[in-house]
Amino acid sequence: MTGPGDVPPEILDRLRPVCLGLPEAYEELAWVGVRWRIRKRTFAHVLTADPDHQVAYARAAATDEPVCVLTFRSPGDEIDGLVTGGFPFFKPGWGADVVGLVLDGDIDWDEVAELLTESYCVLAPKRLAAQVDRPPG
Repeated sequence: MTGPGDVPPEILDRLRPVCLGLPEAYEELAWVGVRWRIRKRTFAHVLTADPDHQVAYARAAATDEPVCVLTFRSPGDEIDGLVTGGFPFFKPGWGADVVGLVLDGDIDWDEVAELLTESYCVLAPKRLAAQVDRPPG
């Protein structure tokens, strides 16, 4: 990492194929870290939260050490289930449908792919969301 918010390349290598594999999705540098968007809506944002720089992220993730976090959108009926389960999920202090996930060494990357796909579908136009293969239910 070279500065506050930088994301380890191995994490970007896991997230990019999922996010960029979705219809019309694109990647851009965010104010800190990297985000993926559909049209002008951010469906995923990853950064390394340093308590000295990204205080809100670090506080929400309940850490005083730098930690890589992913924020994404979730349908309202799934948010409570994710957040009440506790670590590695957390509820950032903004956005009613935003959920945070600490990307630690024990992360289930298949679950992350499902969460990112669902996040995309929450924000994408219906025509684009209909093109995405999702698990039933």
